[in-house]
Amino acid sequence: MALYRDQAIVLRTHKLGEADRIITLLSRDHGRFRAVAKGVRRTKSKFGARLEIASHIDAQFYVGKSLDVITQVEGIENYGDAISHDYQKWTVAHAIVEAAERFTTNEREPVRQHFQLVAGALKSLAHESYDSLLILDAYLLRSLAVAGFAPSTHDCSICNAPGPHRFFSLVGGGSVCAQCKPSASATPEEKTLELMGDLLSGNWERAISSELRNRREASGLVAAYLQWHVERGLRSLPFVDRTVSEESVKAV
Repeated sequence: MALYRDQAIVLRTHKLGEADRIITLLSRDHGRFRAVAKGVRRTKSKFGARLEIASHIDAQFYVGKSLDVITQVEGIENYGDAISHDYQKWTVAHAIVEAAERFTTNEREPVRQHFQLVAGALKSLAHESYDSLLILDAYLLRSLAVAGFAPSTHDCSICNAPGPHRFFSLVGGGSVCAQCKPSASATPEEKTLELMGDLLSGNWERAISSELRNRREASGLVAAYLQWHVERGLRSLPFVDRTVSEESVKAV
C-alpha cells in the first residue's frame, strides 16, 4: 500500500454514496486535492467529526486509482467548534476557505504559503486575536500578494511615483498618481490605504487602531480588487456580517 501523511485544512465536503464523503483539502506539502473519507457519515465513524469545514488535521492517505482515501485522522485543532456559534466568524471562515480553493487552481501543486495563510487566519479567528473583519481583509490581501496581485497602497503602481496618492485603481494595480490614473478610479481616504498597507504588512498595532469608516472603505476596495483579479466574487462574501459598531471598534 502506498501511504503518506500530511497536515491539511478542510475546505469543503460533499456526500458520496450512502455513508462516504469527498473531502477537499488544502495540505501543507501536497497542495489542494480531494480525498474520500469512507463511512464518516455513520454515527459510529471514528473520525467523522474531525473532517468538518475549517478543521486543521494531520491525516494519513492511501493512494487510490482516482481519489486518495483517508485512512487515519488526528485533529490538530477544530476551528469550527470555536467559531460556529458566531454568525460573523462562521461566514468569515467560509469566505477564507472558499478563497483558498479559488487561489489554488492547480491540484497537487505545493502551496505552503497559502496553507500557512489559511491556517493562521483561522487560528486568529478562532482565538479572537483581532477583529474578524480585519482578519478576513488581511487574509485576502496577503493571498492576492502570494498570487502576484498585491495592490500598491502608497507609491503609484504604474510609474512608481512616491505616494501617497489620491486615487486607487482596480485595473491599475492599486494606488495611482493623477497622471497615471485610469478612468473610474476610486478616491479613498489616505488612512484607508494606510490600513490596507498595515494589513498587508502585518502591522496589527496600527490596524486595530483604525476608524470604522476606514475599515468599511478598505473592505469595499479589497472585495472589488479581489473580484477583478479572480474574475468573479466569492459566493460567501455577501453573507459576511459587516455590521460593526463604533463601540466594538474602540473596544478592540
